[in-house]
Amino acid sequence: MTHNSFPYRLYLVISEEACAGKKFLTVAEEAIKGGVDIIQLREKNDSNEEFLDKALRLKEVISRYNVPLIINDNLLVAKQVEAFGIHVGNNDVNPTEIRKNWTACKSLGYSIEYLEQLYNEQTYTADYLGISPVFKTDTKTDTVTAWGLDGIRQIRSITQKPLVAIGNVSSINTRNIIEAGADCVAVVSAICAAENPQKAALVLRKEIEKASVRASSHH
Repeated sequence: MTHNSFPYRLYLVISEEACAGKKFLTVAEEAIKGGVDIIQLREKNDSNEEFLDKALRLKEVISRYNVPLIINDNLLVAKQVEAFGIHVGNNDVNPTEIRKNWTACKSLGYSIEYLEQLYNEQTYTADYLGISPVFKTDTKTDTVTAWGLDGIRQIRSITQKPLVAIGNVSSINTRNIIEAGADCVAVVSAICAAENPQKAALVLRKEIEKASVRASSHH
């Protein structure tokens, strides 16, 4: 099920740190060649200047491929770089605020950590929802619960919004995640830490296509 407002299937969340010594711009470009179609820059520890500098460089590379740039939780940087959108979590600036302050935002993502969030105004305001995390990860230790496949099915039954699953996503579980109702999978280390980011992206993309074929043959 692809939404016209959110046609993306393979979402890369990148940070310089996650690339473990590799040049993050190279990793991004390789990932796009392998099938990544949307990229979020997440730099939790950078100053605004550093974050903006990276965002501008990343945007320059990925816009050659028409891949949209999402900025993680930094409205200032998102606006300055004229990003495609922004992604925020439960404890970040909330979506209704972002709508007021950044009318040019084309894609507003909001992470769901509790079912109750599905019924709040923030969810209605968001363009897509992050299911965070699907499975436990080492990268995010502050999360409440891991949703699992049942969690995806549950969220899917409640909302029509595009769903992006993140958290220990790999080529092994991608198909199950899509079949459970996610529209898109997001990865960090599965591509950033891979020896060959292009190949890693290609493998994930193939798994997404396989799941989609199965899903459409069920309808």
